[in-house]
Amino acid sequence: MTTRKWILLGACVGIGLFAYYGWKDFQSVGLPEGIASGNGRIEAVEIDVATKIPGRLEAVLANEGDFVVAGAILARMDVTALSAQLREAEAERQRAKTSVEAAQSGVTQRESEKAAAEAVVQQREAEFDLASTNFARTESLFAKASVSKEEFDTRRAAVFGAKAALITAKANVAGASAAISTAKSQVIQAEAAVGAAQARIERIQADIDDSVLRSPRDGRVQYRIAQPGEVLNAGGKVLNLIDLGDVYMTFFLPTVEAGRVRMGAEARLILDAAPRYVIPAKVSFVSDVAQFTPKTVETADERQKLMFRIKARIDPELLRKHIREAKTGLPGMAYVRLDENANWPENLEARLPE
Repeated sequence: MTTRKWILLGACVGIGLFAYYGWKDFQSVGLPEGIASGNGRIEAVEIDVATKIPGRLEAVLANEGDFVVAGAILARMDVTALSAQLREAEAERQRAKTSVEAAQSGVTQRESEKAAAEAVVQQREAEFDLASTNFARTESLFAKASVSKEEFDTRRAAVFGAKAALITAKANVAGASAAISTAKSQVIQAEAAVGAAQARIERIQADIDDSVLRSPRDGRVQYRIAQPGEVLNAGGKVLNLIDLGDVYMTFFLPTVEAGRVRMGAEARLILDAAPRYVIPAKVSFVSDVAQFTPKTVETADERQKLMFRIKARIDPELLRKHIREAKTGLPGMAYVRLDENANWPENLEARLPE
């Protein structure tokens, strides 16, 4: 065997020994019992900023990649037509208020007429009482032949006239009461018209307010879907946001390990882009349906191949401290504690940026 061949053989043996001892070292620093891992990707809840009513998009004030805070104005719709409708509704409300004032004046007038009619009734009652008293006296005298038949008839006619006048006066009072009821119903109708006009104003104003599209929460603009000048239907999407207050990593574990994961279990996330940091998280979701599932699972080995989707959610309080640095789509590793008594190894103790 030549010297060159001996050199090549020695190199191969050296590489083999290096690989063997490297594998042994890797095994020695593997995860302790009670902790499992899986690779995943950072994700977040997506929110569509959309129109409530149809209309023309006037302006879009945010671009892709912008960080926006809750309540920030992101876009505006054209409200020219709505503004005209608002002015029309305000004019209708003013007319309705004028009608209310007129109807209330009518009620006051009818009440005055009723008061006058009641005064007439009192006068007619007094006249009827006087006529009745005079007739009774005359009737007594006529029985004694102290007054003439003509005087008797005159007194009796006066009673009948006073009674008729009293009935008429009372009828006038009833008519005045009915007129008051009618006038009050007109007031109610006019007030209802004011309420309807006010409700229309509030509805139009709500549409105008909703034409200013605001960010529902802190997040980052992912997509700009519509452009100024486009006419959108109700529910037309303008922007797509990522809610940076609800960030999690989705990863997968096999059946045996997934079955031991409990909701709220502690987890650790390490991103490929920042391996020096260990982010604490908690399990917020364990799928009840296996992924990569064969149509038929007949053997134990096949069942071990089933993978279950798991989410590890980062604490919102922690996210708020670093929200502007939060990004989605970053790959990394997730580690979850299957046993509550298992201790995190030193390399998985939480380490966060200052």
